[in-house]
Amino acid sequence: MMTEFEFIRNIKKKYGLDRVGDDCAVLPKDSKTDLVVTADLLVEDIDFRLDWTTPEFLGQKALTVSLSDIAAMGGTPRWAMLSIAVPETLWRGDFLDRFYEGWHRNARKWGVELVGGDVSRTPDKFVVDSIVGGDVPAGGAVLRRGAKVGDAIVVTDRVGGSAGGLKLLESGRRAGEQNESWEEALLSVHLQPSPQTGTGVFLRERKLANSMIDISDGLASDLKHICNASNVGARVTAESIPLDPNLRNLIEDFEKRFTFAISGGEDFQLLFTLPRENVSELSAGPIDGSDHGVFTVIGEVTSNAGVIEIVRNGKTEILEAKGYRHF
Repeated sequence: MMTEFEFIRNIKKKYGLDRVGDDCAVLPKDSKTDLVVTADLLVEDIDFRLDWTTPEFLGQKALTVSLSDIAAMGGTPRWAMLSIAVPETLWRGDFLDRFYEGWHRNARKWGVELVGGDVSRTPDKFVVDSIVGGDVPAGGAVLRRGAKVGDAIVVTDRVGGSAGGLKLLESGRRAGEQNESWEEALLSVHLQPSPQTGTGVFLRERKLANSMIDISDGLASDLKHICNASNVGARVTAESIPLDPNLRNLIEDFEKRFTFAISGGEDFQLLFTLPRENVSELSAGPIDGSDHGVFTVIGEVTSNAGVIEIVRNGKTEILEAKGYRHF
């Protein structure tokens, strides 16, 4: 069966859609500024389950998934449009008030203004259509296609925590109940993620990242996107990948924790490349909100186009990209 990524590639080729292929569309605004615009669709029981979350958490996450795309371009978010399709059961209660409270709390944190949207009815499932716009200096957006052979591959903060939180939800755990502190931490990563907005701007302002993507589908899949866009390969060292430390309490086996980290998705960290000689400049990274200024080199860009190699215990093998796919 064709994946959504193959579908997008086919549509791009068929209709000559040269602007499609990054986390955001980059459109000229004026001589000094480009617009960066992204759209995300969240569907109940596909992208979230109402019995696993709260309306406030869902509102926050609905905005974060789009803010993360802006961050991956090095952009500053400015405005948003939010459309929702609502079943009658949710329309009658306080669900929407609580959903918008969570959305606006996140929006105020990042200086985003809601400027429009639409409301419709749906037979039984809640659907969210999120559009967020921001800006970058003209020609300054960080694209996926700039990676060069020899570049260092870097990830921000920790990965795998969201997959750990999802596993806990699947096992019956719920946020705010009688959980261990590490369980609550993993649940929070999945249900209340934060975008790496400050870090994205920092990398763009310092001209450090020459390609970048946010980790939404899984580290391996998103690295594959960079490799394909840049016509390069990658070699990653397994032991260098910064796993969420709380995964140790959930999964004893390193191989299983490693799989969570590279295939789980929705960590909303940034994955980027930069010249090896510039790695030391990352130490000046920002510390604002969720942006901890933590950077870990996990590998290097190779000339083996489209191939991701993983080095584990001194042995090299091909890493298959098995992140989340809708189809």
